[in-house]
Amino acid sequence: MRRGLRPFLFATLLAAIPAGAGAYDGGHFYAGYAYAPGGGYALSLPQTLRATVAVPLATQPAGPADTLAALYPALASCWNPPHLAGGLRGADVEITARLSLRRDGSLIGPPRITYAAGIAGADRPTLVRATLASLDRCTPAHITLGLGRAIAGRPVALRFVYRPPA
Repeated sequence: MRRGLRPFLFATLLAAIPAGAGAYDGGHFYAGYAYAPGGGYALSLPQTLRATVAVPLATQPAGPADTLAALYPALASCWNPPHLAGGLRGADVEITARLSLRRDGSLIGPPRITYAAGIAGADRPTLVRATLASLDRCTPAHITLGLGRAIAGRPVALRFVYRPPA
């Protein structure tokens, strides 16, 4: 009798316990925790550090950059309006560069231009070359050790906005 009762109790106990595993739905293994409402976080690549800087700068940065707010002007301090065949009149000129820095402020690979507006034709490549040359002149960026540790390897999207004189 005892032997017959054990399988019955075991089967009843298993039926009472809710199933711990469901069918695989193609989502991430930690999807329930990572995307939980009210405080979950998305599992993704590092966030891009983004900033917009009006160029040319009115004043040059003093000393090493120790915050993100000080980093962006330090990277934009070498930007000068390029000499263009068509000239710059009217609308703002915007150009965005994407780059990554090492701990010492030097570039990890060449920067990429991801957006340019307010200029067209043969002047566009001139603006791109001038922007890349300005980043080359401003790097390695003069940054503190703490900021270098915080930004090392993270993508930076820096948008330069130039308003030509009227």
